[in-house]
Amino acid sequence: MAGLTASEIETYRRDGLVVPSFLLGEAKLARLEAAVERLVAANPDVPPEYLIGPHIARPDDRDPGLHREFLDLCLDPAVLDLVESVIGPDIVLWSSGVFCKPAGVGREVPWHQDGQYWPLRPLATCSVWVAIDDSLPDNGCMRYIPGSHAARRLYAHEHAAGGDLVLNRRVAPSEFDLASARDDALRAGEVSIHDVYLIHGSNPNRSGRRRAGYVMRYLPGTTFYDREMDVGQSSDIGVSDFAKRPIWLARGADRTGRNDFRVGHLPGEGPRSAPPSLPASAPLRC
Repeated sequence: MAGLTASEIETYRRDGLVVPSFLLGEAKLARLEAAVERLVAANPDVPPEYLIGPHIARPDDRDPGLHREFLDLCLDPAVLDLVESVIGPDIVLWSSGVFCKPAGVGREVPWHQDGQYWPLRPLATCSVWVAIDDSLPDNGCMRYIPGSHAARRLYAHEHAAGGDLVLNRRVAPSEFDLASARDDALRAGEVSIHDVYLIHGSNPNRSGRRRAGYVMRYLPGTTFYDREMDVGQSSDIGVSDFAKRPIWLARGADRTGRNDFRVGHLPGEGPRSAPPSLPASAPLRC
């Protein structure tokens, strides 16, 4: 396993985010960029700032087969090696999304914690954010509050309204120190990995350049994806049906013995046989 170095793991544990030395190869980056352009073209009625689940096959896909471009990257062994470094060898792919901020009009992502919106018990996820374009302060790169994950709790969120926002809730300003914020500046092909409890967001894109990124989300095999858990929608421009979303056992085993890897998969797209699982009483790894 390649994965993260010891110092990169230490940075992730301390700050809640790390930019590893990993670089997506030119050919894979070109495929991903082309896939994003096809995705945006196939969904002209959906704001490109928040395109949910492009790795999932759907019966009404306007560009059949496009999802494989994203799914192949989600299940790429090199990417899974990075994930294994921080959540262990049992890995479940449960979400992905494209965040494509058009030049001059790309919307703001308010300060938030991802776990505020997700049906996971216990709450545990790492997100791998791939820069498709250079993602810099002038075109609305991600920003984060280092160490805000350390308390392992969800902070008070308040309603956020406005047509220029991607999400509809934000962390209350009294909960964190904005002066400590850092930019997650990335060049095309670089990635960052962040924790589910990290407070982060991004400014609108007022530059003359697009800012596109692809995020892949993984939970450890010790976490249960609870399809019956009542959670609110994180955005007014992208609605997700968590109860019907397909998930994949990407590596290792389902340590909960309860995760359902069949719901939501189209015929021929899901696992052909039951994935390996262990009883809930088995030793846990995180």
